[in-house]
Amino acid sequence: MDKTPEYLQPCLSPTQGEVRMAAMFEPPFSNPPLSWNSQSRKLLQSFPQKPSCILFRSSPHNSAAISAATWSCFAGSVDPPPPPPPAAVAEPDPNLTSDSATDWTTKDRRKVVRLAWEKLVRWSRSWRSKAKTDVLQRTNKVVVLGGGSFGTAMAAHIADRKAQLEVNILVRDPQVCQYINERHCNLKYFPDHRLPDNVIATTDAKAALLNADFCLHAVPVQFSSSFLEGIADYVDPGLPFISLSKGLELNTLRTMSQIIPQALRNPRQPYVVLSGPSFASELMKKLPTAMVVASKDKKLANAAQQLLASQNLRINTSSDVTGVEIAGALKNVLAIAAGIVEGMELGNNSMAALVAQGCSEIRWLATKMGAKSATITGLSGTGDIMLTCFVNLSRNRRVGVRLGSGENLGDILSSMNQVAEGVSTAGAVIALAQKYNVKMPVLTAVARIIDNELTPKKAVFELMSLPQVEEV
Repeated sequence: MDKTPEYLQPCLSPTQGEVRMAAMFEPPFSNPPLSWNSQSRKLLQSFPQKPSCILFRSSPHNSAAISAATWSCFAGSVDPPPPPPPAAVAEPDPNLTSDSATDWTTKDRRKVVRLAWEKLVRWSRSWRSKAKTDVLQRTNKVVVLGGGSFGTAMAAHIADRKAQLEVNILVRDPQVCQYINERHCNLKYFPDHRLPDNVIATTDAKAALLNADFCLHAVPVQFSSSFLEGIADYVDPGLPFISLSKGLELNTLRTMSQIIPQALRNPRQPYVVLSGPSFASELMKKLPTAMVVASKDKKLANAAQQLLASQNLRINTSSDVTGVEIAGALKNVLAIAAGIVEGMELGNNSMAALVAQGCSEIRWLATKMGAKSATITGLSGTGDIMLTCFVNLSRNRRVGVRLGSGENLGDILSSMNQVAEGVSTAGAVIALAQKYNVKMPVLTAVARIIDNELTPKKAVFELMSLPQVEEV
């Protein structure tokens, strides 16, 4: 068997005495091509005598020495010609002063960075030129179920995508409905933000759902089942549902991907979940945001991406519905824990340790349920966790801060005009963890504190007293 290295395989023989040499170079920010040094000559001398043609090309074995594909063909005993001077990248003169060498290095580095950025921009422009927009073009009506902060923000975002698009918000409060239609603002959540003129509010579910092309579900998880059962007769069996709600149903441990088809009595109801690090107030201000849509139907996920993506909102797609939903539900409970640490003034070390542990616990449970680890480290996992745990706009974090400061949970919830899903989800999370035999110390401690069976101070003591174990 020929044991000649793959990158030194002979090629076709040239004519007698003829010498041919050519070079093929990689992109402009690759390493310099192979130069004729003593090591190169030694390598050639070790090769069988009178080779007809030698091929040098990049491979894992010689990547340190050969970074561009270089052909060198020669016949008989003719020595290889001297190499041409390097054209793209020249080594610095050893006689240069330190300042000159530093200047050369800085210029070289900047050139590499500039070329890499230009390549990225060219790729982006090429990709955008091929992007499809037919879903948005053929969409005439979108309905949003729920007039809360996030439902309102997403309604405004979609309405801005196309002036001819009719966006209906189904709300319960007649006053909120009147304000949206007459003054073009949601007085309860966004009194200072004007909604697009093509956003229309209604309290009539039948009218809202009639001829809708997409439905965004923004009703809190704990009320979703009864709400959907009440409007099921007006929902078209083929109407795609995009769920904005995060959490687990307390008594059944169901996610929204289970609640929606069961409540609508249609196991084939098209379903997409939207999640990721996003505050409604920042969406309303059109600040840059990135989220994920997940569906088992790839075409449906792509359609939702086309509908929602804009200059201000990046939308990634995923097929991991379980991972996106579980991460979105459990991060709310972890945010309460982060708030407790803040309220108790335990410091930055404690905060980092707690959130890291919480991320691991979420990953343990999600993967046991069939989720992908990559999802938990992505936008809908780590991205949403960082936003919810570290930023004061988070409702769940604010609940934790007040609990850590010594306030009573009942007083905290009665003073809020929005739902903190983590409070109701905590107990369901622990029941789910027991079902899958997963230990979750941090999230279990939060559930105990919410049930008023453990004080924050005692919880910290117990967590710090856990056995010292190997990190997994």
